[in-house]
Amino acid sequence: MSKIERDEEREYRISNEAIIDAHGPEEQALGWYYYLEEKIQFPFDAKCMRERSISPLRNDEIVKVIGMVGEYDCMAEMFVKIEWVDRSFGVPLTQLKGIEVDSGTEEAIADWHYWVGRGYMLCG
Repeated sequence: MSKIERDEEREYRISNEAIIDAHGPEEQALGWYYYLEEKIQFPFDAKCMRERSISPLRNDEIVKVIGMVGEYDCMAEMFVKIEWVDRSFGVPLTQLKGIEVDSGTEEAIADWHYWVGRGYMLCG
């Protein structure tokens, strides 16, 4: 059971903008990928909200997000490319919260966080 309360406005937007006409997990993943790529204005600064075993980021660490990773690296989860130390690589978007981002970027990131927080999955 999800800890996040259902938001009908957000559900409608996701259904009609991110995963419209998606049949199956692969089409949902591609829908999400292009929705995020279109709505998010890169680059932007972000703060790590939670640690993940697949990422070197620590809580409250600030990074520069420079774009989406390749679409086929996002078939199970959405990843963004960050600049960190002296290199760039992908981290899960669920780890990050935008800092002083425009409203479209904030909404797109929040949509993805909501979708994952509701327990929806891309593959399954």
